[in-house]
Amino acid sequence: MMGAMLKGDQKLTVTVDGQGPIGRIIADANAKGEVRAYVDHPQTHFPLNEQGKLDVRRAVGTNGSIMVVKDVGMKDYFSGASPIVSGELGEDFTYYYATSEQTPSSVGLGVLVNPDNTIKAAGGFIIQVMPGAKDETISKLEKAISEMTPVSKLIEQGLTPEGLLNEILGEDHVQILEKMPVQFECNCSHEKFLNAIKGLGEAEIQNMIKEDHGAEAVCHFCGNKYKYTEEELNVLLESLA
Repeated sequence: MMGAMLKGDQKLTVTVDGQGPIGRIIADANAKGEVRAYVDHPQTHFPLNEQGKLDVRRAVGTNGSIMVVKDVGMKDYFSGASPIVSGELGEDFTYYYATSEQTPSSVGLGVLVNPDNTIKAAGGFIIQVMPGAKDETISKLEKAISEMTPVSKLIEQGLTPEGLLNEILGEDHVQILEKMPVQFECNCSHEKFLNAIKGLGEAEIQNMIKEDHGAEAVCHFCGNKYKYTEEELNVLLESLA
């Protein structure tokens, strides 16, 4: 959803690190609806919390921060950060927008999990107040959001993204300006990982040649494996000489 706010070739990276058992959550997205993400420890599971929901707070942790880095096509990247205040990601991103980007927002997130812990469905919303919005309008929004059914329940009922908006804003107040398909897309490649190995320096590459007679890299996002021969590593060494 944050990627949908970008334009052209802009992209962003979000890192959530609450020092919890799940470790870091890292996600990349762009303005085309392409997204990739991973967590350090994806097999972290806990019993449901007292409300019968996934215990996101316990998994994520509450002693850390959210960091957002945006590549908007300029010389310097935009970066913003805020502390994690609850461990519930919707609340934490709401706080991020208010404190780091100074944009009054409401973020709601929900996920449904199958008995085997795979994802059945997920969804959410980001609502932001435009400059000049009337206090009356803001108050109505706040009331609607505070009284709405949890996002996970609405997803379970089969609501579409348009349905989520209608639930909050009312059907008479929603005008769809654009629709964007969302898909997983990883841009890793043999060449990119080779450049990363090059950045390790001569000593490390020489050790790879001596100990392993080659190298293997695994992409955290998609799981693709890339193997590099001893000859390729020797060429890298020559380029560093």
